[in-house]
Amino acid sequence: MVNLSEIVKQPEGRRIEFKKILPSSSDLAKTIISFANDAGGELFIGIADNPREIIGIPENRLLALEEKISNIVHDSCEPVILPEISFLTIDNKHILRIIIYKGSNLPYHLKNNSVEQGTYIRVGSSCRLASPEIIAELERQKRQVSFDKELYYLKSSEQLNLKSFEEHFLTKSGERLTAEVLKKFELSQSEQGRNLPTNALILLSDDQLKQQLFPYAKIECARFKGSVPGNFIDQKTIDGNICLQPEQAYQFVLRHISEGSEDYTGVYRNDRWEYPVIAIREVIRNSVLCKSLHNRHYVKSFIM
Repeated sequence: MVNLSEIVKQPEGRRIEFKKILPSSSDLAKTIISFANDAGGELFIGIADNPREIIGIPENRLLALEEKISNIVHDSCEPVILPEISFLTIDNKHILRIIIYKGSNLPYHLKNNSVEQGTYIRVGSSCRLASPEIIAELERQKRQVSFDKELYYLKSSEQLNLKSFEEHFLTKSGERLTAEVLKKFELSQSEQGRNLPTNALILLSDDQLKQQLFPYAKIECARFKGSVPGNFIDQKTIDGNICLQPEQAYQFVLRHISEGSEDYTGVYRNDRWEYPVIAIREVIRNSVLCKSLHNRHYVKSFIM
């Protein structure tokens, strides 16, 4: 049972939107499309947002509005989106509820526009035209291929500079990083007699190709004088392979925090860092994992 009283108290956001009256056909289609391209969502007609107020819809208009919405979605959205439309009542006022589920035939777009000019996504409580990168990600989701497993065709795995990653892998696992190991971890794939690297393997490399394709896959470290950015005491750009970046950033932080003595146990001194270093390490690792890849399953074990 839907608790409309609780729903009305929620702020507009990524998965919920309120409208006093039915929006224009174009705006409605954009909202429906953005929900279908994202995590799904709910649109309530008959509730004003600012200030939040239940306005309601005349009962004799409900069926006509339902049919109008169905026609707009059918005529304006491509591929087909099937909204779930229902009527709710609160304080004797009628509300129209439209539920859109996350679609599987991505990307959804305006029927009269190209995919590039008609694909919308949800950003907070608003709809935004999707960038080419986001459209490519939606198409990957449709193919069920994650970003890190996408293949690069212009250079083979053997041509990549993997020296530091090979050393890191040997230290962590005791194994050599062979072609078979790369395929096992889905960092490389054979096609037409060539071993092709994935985006994940490029990010784990020290190859110049990494800087060309992923120039922002780096960590900028800085220590400022005082609390206002501007005067640097120390700074460093860490742009090697991403399995080593977190540890190098962690060491940078350790150089700039204090370690002191807490007390003594017998003749032994108990040292304590100014900040909890375990938490610092986890924060840095998690940041790299979240920012480097959209799907981080295959890289996570090498960073940890």
